Amino acid sequence: MIILAIDTSCDETAAAVTRNSEIVSSVIWSQSSLHASFGGVIPSLAQRQHQERIDWVVERAIKNCKLKIKNCDAIAVTTGPGLAIALGVGINKARELAIKYKKPLIPINHIEAHLLSPFVNSKFDSEAGRVILNSKFPMFGLVLSGGTTVLCLVKGIGDYEMLAETADDALGEALDKAARLLGLGYPGGAILEKFARSGNPNKYNLPFPLQNDKVKNRFSYSGLKTAFVRLFEGIKNPTKEDISDLAASFQSRAFDHILKVLEYHCSLKVTSLLFGGGVANNIELKKRLRKLCKKHGIKLHVPYTNKLNGDNAAMIGVTAYLKNKNVKNLNSKYGGIEIIESIDRNPKLKL
Repeated sequence: MIILAIDTSCDETAAAVTRNSEIVSSVIWSQSSLHASFGGVIPSLAQRQHQERIDWVVERAIKNCKLKIKNCDAIAVTTGPGLAIALGVGINKARELAIKYKKPLIPINHIEAHLLSPFVNSKFDSEAGRVILNSKFPMFGLVLSGGTTVLCLVKGIGDYEMLAETADDALGEALDKAARLLGLGYPGGAILEKFARSGNPNKYNLPFPLQNDKVKNRFSYSGLKTAFVRLFEGIKNPTKEDISDLAASFQSRAFDHILKVLEYHCSLKVTSLLFGGGVANNIELKKRLRKLCKKHGIKLHVPYTNKLNGDNAAMIGVTAYLKNKNVKNLNSKYGGIEIIESIDRNPKLKL
């Protein structure tokens, strides 16, 4: 199955062509440098940049693989969650192409695509329920991105049971806010990690989020963030060493929370963990997750390249394939102008 996929959920304009679970072509145009001076993504600016770049990005993705849109079996597009006016740009382009070339249009949940991103470029046997590393369902699924913190039980493709999700700030948001407080710039999480590498994670004793929460079905970073603000305000004229220690202390405590909740659910005796999302690029977190997984006999599966942790269209195309492997059913399920026109954005879409 050959799919042209489009993603404009936030500040990356992305298009890709996938064949089954493999990437044929992938193009990403990032706006992060444009938003850096504002300390975060400006929705109206993101929309304008998507509108200016969407045609070029799609055309480049098609040209790179020497195919034509008429050779594709379907078009897939992110419908949520994300910035509403940014999502609209990708959806409008996908609708236009689907109608013009008479192709079915497959709506994709961005969180689900991050969840399934470790399947990209892997072989999948639907009957045996196995991926290339011989792992079986059910699996744990952990998605940590700018606006999402989710731990679920993956019973199969499209069959998920929520185990824990955020009650307030997502982990990615918390890391970005900590970086902003320290004056480190944007994108905050990546810069915070760089400073944390040279810092002492035990220098400052920050509170453990939801320490007394007996049922580990939620994540919360509002209390930790508030405590961090008070701590920082109490340090006069912080040095570079202080900033590194603060970054390391905040990052470490934030990760402690993720690991504690995950370990609580390890009693389910699941043997695999799918891990995706922008925060999955963090080296320290992956190191600690591998250690925890080894302790409980769990195989950790991450995308084969860090480029798939950020927003991209390749994971959108592969998710569309994994959920719709029967090409004959595509037209009846996603074809026709009325169906295509009914597909719309859902900025608060849940897994």
